[in-house]
Amino acid sequence: MSPVILAIIPIFGLILLGFVLRRLEFPGRDFWPVSERLTYYVLFPALLVSGMSGRSFDGSALGLALTLAAAICLVGAFLMLAKNMFRMDGPVFTSVFQGAIRPNTYVGLSASAALLGPDWMTLSAVALLTLVPLVNVLCVLVLSKHGKHGGGLSRVGLELVKNPLILACAVGMLLNVTGTALPGLLNDLLVILGKAALPMGLLAVGAGLRMEGLGERAMPVGLASLAHLVALPLAAYGCAQLFGVSGYARDAALIYTAIPVSVSAFILARQMGGDHRVMALIITVETALSAVTMPVVLGVLGS
Repeated sequence: MSPVILAIIPIFGLILLGFVLRRLEFPGRDFWPVSERLTYYVLFPALLVSGMSGRSFDGSALGLALTLAAAICLVGAFLMLAKNMFRMDGPVFTSVFQGAIRPNTYVGLSASAALLGPDWMTLSAVALLTLVPLVNVLCVLVLSKHGKHGGGLSRVGLELVKNPLILACAVGMLLNVTGTALPGLLNDLLVILGKAALPMGLLAVGAGLRMEGLGERAMPVGLASLAHLVALPLAAYGCAQLFGVSGYARDAALIYTAIPVSVSAFILARQMGGDHRVMALIITVETALSAVTMPVVLGVLGS
């Protein structure tokens, strides 16, 4: 069996387990929102800081960053031009836009750890430092213009400043630039916390999946899924060829564009007047489809 498939099966196995446990209301209905907050604000930042401490960045970092940024902008620009063609109202369009470009970092980090070798955290840090600010700015701007509630440019800054992934990456980068090593006990604590991040994050992804109302919303769900799971990794591959990015750096670009949309897109849609029901369906369908599309994309286009 393909190494890519072998690496991805456990990831989606955990997502499926989270889905089943949530439907069984085990260990309790209130557990999942709390566990998701713990993962997002504590466990994942611990993973990023401990994983980046003491690592060095080589010349492939710039190429990876350029590849990801160019791919996101290309797909985003196409959707802006295609809005009227598909006759979507503003709130629905914002959900399609988020669904097309916002990455699920839980799935991305898990796939990177399995497929990118010993420097997976360094490549992931470059990807997150590129994607998280860029995607948040674009999505908040689109929601401000086309959502029911808006929010303005001040909302963009607020979303970036309070994002724990950006803050954790910034701390990790600062440690690298200054050559500062974490104290042994603190590093050990962060490593232990970080080991819980990936399984807890994937279980939370499964717990958040919803399928109600798919029939009448098939068009925007299908468009977002096609844009994210097919067009975005193809754009990343083309940009990688253009910028001369190869090897693990190219594979990282493919992983972080082939993963499904983040569950956090639902929260932002609800807060800023997007169509959160369409957003929930996009998250669910993309997560399910990516179990098939990710191995194909990485197997055909990857190393």
